[in-house]
Amino acid sequence: MRDWAGKRYWLVGASEGLGRALAEVMSRCGCELVLSARSRDRLEALAAELPGLSTVVPVDVTDMASVRAAAESAGEIDGVVFLSGVYWPFGAKDWDAERAVAMADVNFTGAVRVLGAVVPGMIARDAGHIVITGSLAGFRGLPGSIGYGSSKAGAMHLAESMRADLRRTGVTVQLANPGFIRTRLTDKNDFSMPFLMEPEAAARRMFEHMSSDRFAASFPTLFSLVFRGANLLPDALYYRLFGAR
Repeated sequence: MRDWAGKRYWLVGASEGLGRALAEVMSRCGCELVLSARSRDRLEALAAELPGLSTVVPVDVTDMASVRAAAESAGEIDGVVFLSGVYWPFGAKDWDAERAVAMADVNFTGAVRVLGAVVPGMIARDAGHIVITGSLAGFRGLPGSIGYGSSKAGAMHLAESMRADLRRTGVTVQLANPGFIRTRLTDKNDFSMPFLMEPEAAARRMFEHMSSDRFAASFPTLFSLVFRGANLLPDALYYRLFGAR
């Protein structure tokens, strides 16, 4: 079990949804938080509600200069949780190039920018905790998931590579792969969302994982078996079951 009291964590993507709910959980456990997202107003409203210490540092994860400035403002931290994400549902037949690039740039390349700004310092200190948010949608290609699923698969692969590189150091890497969470992003979906989680429930599950020694957690557990099991299917059977009709 990780000792959270007095630890300083940078939450990137904290202004709403899962990030906001996780900030509330971590603050109640005694963490000092650096809250980042693009909207200063939302961050300041969140900071005013938290029981513990917090600092507001706006950031645009698509802008390297903004990320570097935010990392400098954040200062020395014990951990970083990357939660930033954007999402629009569409498939290859309705390709939206601008939105596809935005998803890649925020969900994956944004993580690369942020981690590039903080990981070297953690390695130099031989101490740190890195948490990356993937998705059940990242396990294997899905119809209607151009941009989002691919960007999350990249984030998951990034976490796996970092875990392999840093496993014998003092820097811990973890990956959390949630399913559907009720946010303004999933409000865009016009299809059934099995096992839809409220942000507070998802945050509690994510924090439980962050408190453990495990590398990866995929949840809800029962729903995750569908996606994890899909990796074991031969291509012909997988696309017959999951391909567009």
